Amino acid sequence: MRVKTSVTLPSALLKEIDRLDDNRSAFLERAAVAYIGKRVKSELDARDAAILERVAGELNEQSDVLEFQGMPKSLSKPKGRTR
Repeated sequence: MRVKTSVTLPSALLKEIDRLDDNRSAFLERAAVAYIGKRVKSELDARDAAILERVAGELNEQSDVLEFQGMPKSLSKPKGRTR
């Protein structure tokens, strides 16, 4: 459902929007969706970074144990194997 709204913007900004797109509403909708997407991604990245920071010591310790046991640190495919 679409809702009609009114916003006040600087005239220079409106001129630039009009230069880029004939449909102000569509332009502003795309801009808002893109901005919200970036904000959500930024929030998720910050949450993930906090989680990694919280468990970094334990992960490093586990990595050291694996290395001591002769296990590879990386779970990547061995060289020369193709699939």
